[in-house]
Amino acid sequence: MPSNNELEKGVLYVVPTPIGNLSDITLRARETLENCDFIAAEDTRVSGKLLMLLGIKKPMVSYHEHNKISEGKKICGRLKNGETCALVTDAGTPAVSDPGAELVALCAENGIKVISLPGACAAVTALAGSGIPSRRFCFEGFLPENASERREYLESIKYEKRTLIYYIAPHDLDRAIAELSGALGNRKCVLAKELTKRNEKYFYTTLGELPALLAAADPAVKKGEFVLIVAGASEDADADWKQLTVEEHILRYLKLGMTKMEACKAVARDRGRPKGEIYKIASEMNIETDG
Repeated sequence: MPSNNELEKGVLYVVPTPIGNLSDITLRARETLENCDFIAAEDTRVSGKLLMLLGIKKPMVSYHEHNKISEGKKICGRLKNGETCALVTDAGTPAVSDPGAELVALCAENGIKVISLPGACAAVTALAGSGIPSRRFCFEGFLPENASERREYLESIKYEKRTLIYYIAPHDLDRAIAELSGALGNRKCVLAKELTKRNEKYFYTTLGELPALLAAADPAVKKGEFVLIVAGASEDADADWKQLTVEEHILRYLKLGMTKMEACKAVARDRGRPKGEIYKIASEMNIETDG
């Protein structure tokens, strides 16, 4: 068996890096970066700065969303030849909402050993500081970019009872909050900004009140990276539509940005009624929308 400081040959090491505060690098992560044969980095420029600050010189290869297929095969080839590779992302734990997950899967498929190190993770850090129930939670990553996929996703999580965790880029902050509020209602939430950095801040509020809270703050507050923690649905949340008429039910989905056809399908699914019957009701409402 290798010692604590000796790396195993032919192994992919999944190495978390700090999400802001350099002091959050673990001793084991640092030793792995120092002793591996090469590093697979999402962005070699970003990881290069980290290595420079740590005083580490090591060969790097670029592994990201746009070259993961070709580079993944090359990395696996080197691992099969006995080299050791440290997989890193720009910040935090690789393979969490990150193309590194596919490299890990490729290694597993090819019988290559993977060792995952514990360390910094924005999702878990924010959850621990949120005060929102954490016994059961879902990490949802980033909301879909595609409009129809986004609407379908928002409809699918309305009644999720587990705590929800999202990563949100600054350019998508306002839209994401508005859409989640529309889909989930005025749920308790916590928005964590720039975790472990100088401007770290937590907003303890609700989805409905969060926009006003951000509007009243310094405009600079919307810069940086965000993690949003949203409380799960209450036990009786799946019955709230029963208080609505069919017409009101259709309008609720339309307000989420669905087309008439998408809204009718969702209402029919909720109520267990034929789609054609719901569409007939929608047609009688003279709704002016595509689909």
